[in-house]
Amino acid sequence: MQLNDLRPAAGSTKNRKRIGRGNSSGNGTFAGRGMNGQLSRSGGGKGRGFEGGQQPLAMRLPKLPGFINHGRVEYAPVNVARLEGLFEDGDTVDAEALVAKGVIKHEFIPVKVLGDGELTKKLTVKVDKVSASAQAKIEAAGGKVEQAC
Repeated sequence: MQLNDLRPAAGSTKNRKRIGRGNSSGNGTFAGRGMNGQLSRSGGGKGRGFEGGQQPLAMRLPKLPGFINHGRVEYAPVNVARLEGLFEDGDTVDAEALVAKGVIKHEFIPVKVLGDGELTKKLTVKVDKVSASAQAKIEAAGGKVEQAC
C-alpha cells in the first residue's frame, strides 16, 4: 500500500450543498431558506445578544452611578514612620530620594506625607503635600517642610 492509494472510507464524505444555483441543483428558488419569515430575508436573523424576546442581559444590569472626576489628583501616601525608617538624620526627602529608596515608582507621582507614626530625625521634606499632623511632627523633630513647586 502506498500513500497515493489511501482513500476515505466509503460513505464517510459528502459533497457540500451548492445553494442558490438554480432549480436543477435541487436547492434553487428559495435556496433552502423557505418561503417567508425573518430567516429567509437577506440580512435576516437575530442580532447579537438577542434572548428570544426576554430583556437582554446588557439592559437588565444596573448602570454605573455618579460621575468620574477626571481632574482628581491621586497622591501616593507616605507616613512619617516610613520616613523614620528609611532616611538618616539631616537627609532631604523629595521625589528623587523616594524613588531611590523604592517608596514610589516614578518621580512625577504626586506625594503626600501623612502623620502616622513617630519621627525623631531632623529631615527636610520637599514633597507635593504634607498633612497638618505630619508637618507638626516634622517641625517638632527639628526638621522643616518645603512645598515643591
